[in-house]
Amino acid sequence: MSPKIPIFAFGWLVFGLSQVLPAAPVPTAGAPQLKDRPPDAETVAWVRFSDAPERYDGVPYHWLGHGDLRLVFEAPPAPGQALELLWGAKDDVRSAALGVNGVLQPLEAGGYRGFRWLRVPLTRPAGGGDPLEITLTAAGARPAFVAEARLTAPGGAPDRPGLDQKAFRTVVLARGMASAAQVPGVLADQRPFWDGEPSEALFGGLDAAARARFRQAERNSRLAAEAFFRCRHYVTGWLGVADPRTGLIPENLSRGRDRWNGRNNAADNYAFMVLTCVLTDRPLLEGRMRQMLETESRLTRRLDRLGDWYQFSRAGFEHDTLDWDRLVFDNAEYVKDGLIPLTEWLGPSPWSERMIGLVDDIWKHAPVPTPAGPLPTLNFEVNGDLLQACSRLYWFTGQRKYLEWAIRLGDYYLLGTNHPTRHLKELRLMDHGGEVVNGLTELYVAVSRAAPEKQKAYRAPLREILDSILEKGRNADGMLYSWYRPGTGENSGKLADTWGYIYDGFYTLYLVDGTEAYRAAVAKALENLAGKYEGRPWADQSMDGIADAVEGALNLLNRLPVASAAEWCDRQMRLLWNVQRADGIIEGWHGDGNFARTTIMYALWKTQGVTVQPWRKDLRVGAVRNGPALELFLAAGEPWEGKVIFDPPRHQTTMHLPLDYPRINQFPEWFTVADGRLYEVADRRRGDAAPTRHRGADLIKGVAVTLQPGKPLFWSVSAVP
Repeated sequence: MSPKIPIFAFGWLVFGLSQVLPAAPVPTAGAPQLKDRPPDAETVAWVRFSDAPERYDGVPYHWLGHGDLRLVFEAPPAPGQALELLWGAKDDVRSAALGVNGVLQPLEAGGYRGFRWLRVPLTRPAGGGDPLEITLTAAGARPAFVAEARLTAPGGAPDRPGLDQKAFRTVVLARGMASAAQVPGVLADQRPFWDGEPSEALFGGLDAAARARFRQAERNSRLAAEAFFRCRHYVTGWLGVADPRTGLIPENLSRGRDRWNGRNNAADNYAFMVLTCVLTDRPLLEGRMRQMLETESRLTRRLDRLGDWYQFSRAGFEHDTLDWDRLVFDNAEYVKDGLIPLTEWLGPSPWSERMIGLVDDIWKHAPVPTPAGPLPTLNFEVNGDLLQACSRLYWFTGQRKYLEWAIRLGDYYLLGTNHPTRHLKELRLMDHGGEVVNGLTELYVAVSRAAPEKQKAYRAPLREILDSILEKGRNADGMLYSWYRPGTGENSGKLADTWGYIYDGFYTLYLVDGTEAYRAAVAKALENLAGKYEGRPWADQSMDGIADAVEGALNLLNRLPVASAAEWCDRQMRLLWNVQRADGIIEGWHGDGNFARTTIMYALWKTQGVTVQPWRKDLRVGAVRNGPALELFLAAGEPWEGKVIFDPPRHQTTMHLPLDYPRINQFPEWFTVADGRLYEVADRRRGDAAPTRHRGADLIKGVAVTLQPGKPLFWSVSAVP
């Protein structure tokens, strides 16, 4: 599993009111001054970021935009203690989310140039031995930067050394890893490109409103550039550890170094190497990625087209005997988590053919008799995978058999004695436990169009599940517990990073039936993210927990825009990116692919679905909406020729879905163009130039563009009425 940052058990603590203390001379690493101390307290523990690469007016600091900060002050509780932060500003207001022993509080200060002390009084029970852990996380449009952190208390500490020491009784648990001094090599080389703000002259000739929009589009272009680069670098890292004989990547870099299986390597990692190459490296897609598909299909085949665990050192199966439960789990996971997302983007392809073959063979061997008909398994998670896969395959292929198979599962869970909240003792909402809930809502969409009698039969028992979750499975902010017991209301007390996946189903029911309470539940969760659920508040403390939480939020933000939640996504993505190693690998397990999946989703949000071919690391593509129009910024560091490709409504053109309901592992549609419509493209920097007109079909295929260094394009794209 992923590495964990130490978590301590702490007692009760509350905040007083924070206040900005009067300006004080800024301490430097070599010449601290006693008058820098607050007038009514002595410093008992501190840390100064004298080795930080960033500096302002000669003072080194840690910028939260490069990652969060976690510190432990090893001083015992005492009355009158306060946390003091040497808080930077550049004639602006800076923000952060401060967590103290698990309690969150927003901080905001500024309006000056340089550094001033920001003091947060603390109330901690005296006499205990618990240390003080703080977390500072980026918040708002301008993340804070901090030069020093101190714990003060009346009376001080008699054994305290001089303040010229960098740190005293303070342990740094984590610092952001995205700065040039902390991440060597290729990622550091790109930082000036990703972080460099352009001069105002770049936006000359635009009116004030257009200038603001295109400045945001330019910022988005740098975020998207970083996102795509990180994904491509992740592919390089994993190809570097591939098995030299087969070319397949390992399950992980520890105990799974010698194996390939469908549930992990294929579903969670390989699939998003493929998608990364679709967007950033078409030759690699047609080369190594296709070869890996052909290799795994050939070498791992155990029963018809179904794959089993393959061991590189044995050049054969890891298990000597076939186990159906293992087989069905592996292949259903590969379909739902890996091949469906590829199909949603690519449409018909060798990967969709692999998906169809696996689903057909799973149902071909369905061994479990039930009143609803034979099922492949009674495994709750696997049946959720199959509900989602078959519901979408019905629309994708037009073949009724997939709907009939999904209806068997719907009848089993909604019309029999296996109802998830009426008959199950415990319903898991974290990670894979909620697959059936979402699968049933996807089936509900299908039967609402193709089998109305089933829609009528399913409506009440399906609403019973959702109503139970709202009543007993969430906290006051709308965040979902990792599990709860429908009968008693008991819950884990821990939060599911996959909250957004579950809420996909709620919004889907709102779209089909118009149930306003379900839309309101989604909105409540989104509105409560910022300031309360920063960093890693989830039961899953790995990188994957951050990735799943952001992915769920982005999918729902596509339907319900909430500004504070959008800013929250920006902050969480920085935390996610900070985990990536210099060699491209993230944490060294199959969940690394989820880093890429979420990062791609984030990049497509920043480009509003616009992509380029061929991709190159010096390209910048970013977009914002201006009502129904799209404002698009395009730039390159070196001469470039290629195509700018616009997104179609893929739920219609690729998947043939009757509506774009939110679903797990989809890539949301932002600005889409219709095949048969006419569009105008105007260069906003050339007000005298007539807009060019393009058919939607041509925009989808790609518009030929030539970019020159220092000559960006400022496009406004809109449909012709």
